[in-house]
Amino acid sequence: MTQLECPDTLIDETLEALREGGRAGAERVVFWLGRRQAPGAVISEIYIPQQEAEEDYFRIPSGSMVDFMNHLRRRRLILLAQVHSHPGEAFHSKADDRWAVVRHEGALSIVVPEFAAKTTVSNFEIDSAVFRLTVDDRWLRVNWYELPSFLRVI
Repeated sequence: MTQLECPDTLIDETLEALREGGRAGAERVVFWLGRRQAPGAVISEIYIPQQEAEEDYFRIPSGSMVDFMNHLRRRRLILLAQVHSHPGEAFHSKADDRWAVVRHEGALSIVVPEFAAKTTVSNFEIDSAVFRLTVDDRWLRVNWYELPSFLRVI
């Protein structure tokens, strides 16, 4: 089990990016990048890939994925988690399960409701739905009382 630590300033930047997408009436995804540090990992930057999005989906074109991989290589970072918005309720849809970019065991996929319109740094952990990828490639919801084992806002 890896605990991610994320500075509150990066959560604020993430939420603003999600709200920007919401103002355009579209979902948006933000990648959390960083480095592993025993016993967990620290998020050091966010990355907003070029994406095609509408109210109920987002897609990362292949050219944008190439740009993203080059960014990771240049900065010597890894993708630790992804955060995306939904227009309504926060849940992990079948499309979210299938098309998640972050795919390593223990990875987190965080879904923020209502295009992050009402989500703040202080209620992020309560408002969002957090999912963890299992060894058998299933996304399981992390219960609120388990969350400190997987994510800590610093």
